[in-house]
Formats: sequence, structure tokens, C-alpha cells
Amino acid sequence: ACLASVSAAARHPGLRDEPVLVVVALDRCRDGTARIASAFGARTVTLRHGNAGSARRLAADVAIAQGARWLASTDADSTVPHDWLQGQLACDADAFCGMVRVEDWAGYPPRVARRYRELNPVRDGHPHVHGANLGCDASWYLRCGGFAPLPAHEDVALVDALARAGARIARRAAPVVTTSARPRGRAPDGFAGYLLRVAQEVGP
Repeated sequence: ACLASVSAAARHPGLRDEPVLVVVALDRCRDGTARIASAFGARTVTLRHGNAGSARRLAADVAIAQGARWLASTDADSTVPHDWLQGQLACDADAFCGMVRVEDWAGYPPRVARRYRELNPVRDGHPHVHGANLGCDASWYLRCGGFAPLPAHEDVALVDALARAGARIARRAAPVVTTSARPRGRAPDGFAGYLLRVAQEVGP
């Protein structure tokens, strides 16, 4: 579903047929991800670090080596809207920080979804950073050292470095990416961990 949505975003007419390279980082994968990615025509890179920052960095390196001018990042358990790439570029900024939403809250009581929405109002100028909905000009990415090899929060570290360097960062409500509410994530202290903390806050 993720790659189908990215493929649709790559065909948005607003991109004016600009080529889009999709790179999938396979970090200690033991399932059919490589086969699925190949079926969608995506480039794959393989590593065994179990490290979100290293995975994003390797994929970005491949894209930049192929001449990418803009890097857009999402996660395998997410789907992007049709205007995802076009919307990031239309912000006319050096970087884009978007929001994520959850549509399927299976496994959580309704009060968790309500509390999440209270903590994460959909608005421009929001303070959030999500690797599942992040974009950056390639030259600014290189200037700031790229994704650090961190097990989590590599996206936050990159945005912090961009801000310190004076990059123009668009923090927009749209385009928004849909992600999962899975209780167990591969990145320690990532989005799954955040949702578990929200669930603990609201109580049983």
C-alpha cells in the first residue's frame, strides 16, 4: 500500500513529468519487502544495522548519487496522498515537516484517539517532525550532514540541524500522511512508542 501510494504521488501532473526515483531501505528484512519493492520498480538498498538513521541515510545517498534535487521520506507502514511530492515542492522552502494521521485505531480504546487528536491539532506551524512525512532540498541535506545514524529521532536531529543552519522550514498541515497505530515499532521510542505513552497517560 505504501509503494502504491508513492507511485501515484510520483505521477501527479503538478510534477510536470519530473522523474522520481523510489528507494527502499531493507534493514534486516526477513519478509517479502524486497520482492514487493522490485515489483513496483523501486531501487532497493540492504543493510543489517537495525538503525532508522542509517537506513534513511543510505537511501538518501543513493537518491543523491542519481541526481535527486529533493528528498522525500516516508515509512513502510504509511500511505501518502496523491499530492504528497507536489505539495512538498509547492511550499517553496528548503525543508518540509508534515503531519501524520491514524485512521485505524484497532487495538486502542477511543479515548486514546481523542487524546492523540488533542495533542496533535492539524494546523500550519505545528511543532512536529515525522520521518513518515518529511522532505528536504538535497543541497541543504548535504550541507547539514544528512541523517545521523541514530536508532530513533534521526528525523528530529536533521530538522534541528537545518534550523541551526538557517534553512527555511515549512511546517504544514497538508499534505498529510496516513500511518499505522501498531503497538510495536521497529525504531525504539518511535511513533509506536509515542502512542503507547499516550495510552498510558489516559489510563485503562
